[in-house]
Amino acid sequence: MQASRLEILSGKEIELIHQRTLEILEETGLKVELKKMRHRLRDEGCPVDEDKLIVKFKTDLVERCLKMAPREFIIRGADPNKQWRMNAESRLYGGLGTAINYTDLETGEYRPTTLRDLVHHLALFEQLDNVTTNQMDVWPNDVPMHTIHVQAIRAWARNCTKPFGLGAYGVLATRDMMEMTALVMGGREAMKDRHPFMTIVNTHSPLATARIQLEGLMILAEWGQPALISPEAMAGTTAPVTLAGLLVQHNAEIIGHVVMAQLVHPGTPVVYGSVSTIAEMKRGMVALGAVETGLISAASAQLAHYYGLPCRAVAGGTEAKTLDLQCGLERSRTIMLAALAGANYITCVGTTESSTAGAHELAVIDNEIIGGVERAVRGIEVNETTLAAEVIKKVGSSGNYLMEEHTQRHFRGEHFLPQVSDRDKRDIWEEGGRRDMVVRAGEAARKILAQHREKELEPTLARELDRYVALVEQRSLDEFYAAEWE
Repeated sequence: MQASRLEILSGKEIELIHQRTLEILEETGLKVELKKMRHRLRDEGCPVDEDKLIVKFKTDLVERCLKMAPREFIIRGADPNKQWRMNAESRLYGGLGTAINYTDLETGEYRPTTLRDLVHHLALFEQLDNVTTNQMDVWPNDVPMHTIHVQAIRAWARNCTKPFGLGAYGVLATRDMMEMTALVMGGREAMKDRHPFMTIVNTHSPLATARIQLEGLMILAEWGQPALISPEAMAGTTAPVTLAGLLVQHNAEIIGHVVMAQLVHPGTPVVYGSVSTIAEMKRGMVALGAVETGLISAASAQLAHYYGLPCRAVAGGTEAKTLDLQCGLERSRTIMLAALAGANYITCVGTTESSTAGAHELAVIDNEIIGGVERAVRGIEVNETTLAAEVIKKVGSSGNYLMEEHTQRHFRGEHFLPQVSDRDKRDIWEEGGRRDMVVRAGEAARKILAQHREKELEPTLARELDRYVALVEQRSLDEFYAAEWE
């Protein structure tokens, strides 16, 4: 049978967190920076303090909007054959981060990221069999900030057929992203029920919203595209130091944003997300690699499923600066905890330093870690065939199973077969050049990139994408920010 789900919280504890969440939303409320959203909530009967920008969410409204959010939706890539269901039973993996530095695949140099790194990242993720999506994991330093989003979508269109995503970056950028994605997909209607684009919407802990994120959330809702609502609370600094207290606060932040998305467009797909963790209390810094991150992700999965929503969990996070034992230890345990607890979209493949840096070798290694985790979650299948009583009787005490038909038929499905882990004896390993896992993963990454070829886009689409990028490049940074305050 499949391995039983890990339960961090009891049913009674989940209900307590839910009740305290409703109290916080109704009695304390959220700071909502966007005036038009405050007015929409006021029209639904929510008390609004215009001086402090505080909105108190009525419990009946919360419960009504939670019922509007879909329990399942389809994500798909530019290739219509690549599509997956996102629901409380699925388990998908993706990148995600804000990598502004990269360890160079060829030289080992630690340097600022470039657009070429993003292209290579897309090409690599296209071939990693355990990774479903890209999520704007590499931030190029060699293109203007206000054009990164369109450069990224054009690079995605040229190099990857899996789903993609960015963040909710406000009015102009989010509209650009929707329009360009519609070009790639063949029109707005083609995105309606098969979603190619998942967008991170960050809350502002504690108990606040970010104006730019709300603007983006409203546009996503208008287009019917999924929003991954993801607090980044840190226990001890931007959330209570106790994990239960953090869960109450970040649950309130998520549920408040779910309500706002449904008020814009009932039925907007939402994912209950978490990037919450503990603060490293000596310096007040984020600690994504902490074991508590895994506990919070696991608890978030339970809370999400309590509401019938899919859950996005941060996992694979680490504060390690190199691809060392710390890096492997921290990412493995958080990925395993999130998967065992039933998180449905597990992210941060290929990142280090609290997801602000990365390496192509690490993406290959993470793909292998995920494969092993998936084998563990699948558990042990017990039936008459797998019990193998007949072959045990046949082999008895004097033979072995290597050449048995039962072995040949079942070993590939029963055993996880790693690609970059080493299982050879020492003498064979030494004869092969004493290559460690990072070296072998680098070789695998270089092989994938050497074989990659940019897609041949239909000429009209290629021209339209280029035209849109050129249009955005003509904007000034002042115009970009001015749109947020119109």
